[in-house]
Amino acid sequence: MLIHPQIDPVALHLGPVSVHWYGLTYLVAFALFMFLGYRRLKHQPFASLVGPRAWAFKDVEDILFLGVLGVVAGGRVGYCLFYKPLYYFEHPLEIFAVWQGGMSFHGGMLGVIVSMVWFAYSRKRSFWQVADFVAPCVPTGLASGRIGNFINGELWGRVADPSLPWAMVFRGAGDVPRHPSQIYQFLMEGVLLFCLLWWYARRAQPVAGVGTPLGSVRGPRQGQVAAAFLFGYGVFRFIAEYFREPDAHLGLLSLGMSMGQWLCVPMVLGGLLAWLWLGKKNG
Repeated sequence: MLIHPQIDPVALHLGPVSVHWYGLTYLVAFALFMFLGYRRLKHQPFASLVGPRAWAFKDVEDILFLGVLGVVAGGRVGYCLFYKPLYYFEHPLEIFAVWQGGMSFHGGMLGVIVSMVWFAYSRKRSFWQVADFVAPCVPTGLASGRIGNFINGELWGRVADPSLPWAMVFRGAGDVPRHPSQIYQFLMEGVLLFCLLWWYARRAQPVAGVGTPLGSVRGPRQGQVAAAFLFGYGVFRFIAEYFREPDAHLGLLSLGMSMGQWLCVPMVLGGLLAWLWLGKKNG
């Protein structure tokens, strides 16, 4: 079995300033979003939009800025509500103590949705069009974050069979071998989800009036790319949770499922129903 390489969380020191690996993974996530957003501008249906409906690189910058606010605010509030509601009800001021740790992906996702609603409203665009633009650019950021989790030796997996070739001992979790669940999530929620969504989004048809080659395959309708993200992330995260150690103060909940799995259930159902409804609505 392997031993986690206990990497120094500080990547480099710049005088009195310490630059942490986790912070660098966030910067990588933002840079990848900008790069992929720029590429999305050249894809259909966005490339064919003209006039006030046209997308520009400034839109990508604005979405990223609002998205960061949504991730931080939503992730923190979501953690407090989903994982430690009683504690933070008794200590409300500690909700703002983000330096103590505690962020929820599902809360962050809700924060990003609010940000996209505001962006769509302010630019007089369809929410589903905005969501379709953003969705394929997200998984690489999630992958980058999971690398940060692995470097920090946090969010480790459940106890694994010692014969598993990649079973790993995390020093903060005792001397037993565990699943490197951060890597599982990196591969599923990050790399695999990105490849599937990017391929699916590229099948989008040109806007009306541009024309479609005879015999071409019909691509996703407006909103279906975002719905596919909800469904895909929910499924991959649900699977990964079987290998990830549940939160110590919660353990496993009803039906032997973790809090992360229960939060994924509405994502999977909502994503599937939205995909079916949007396909019928736009068909």
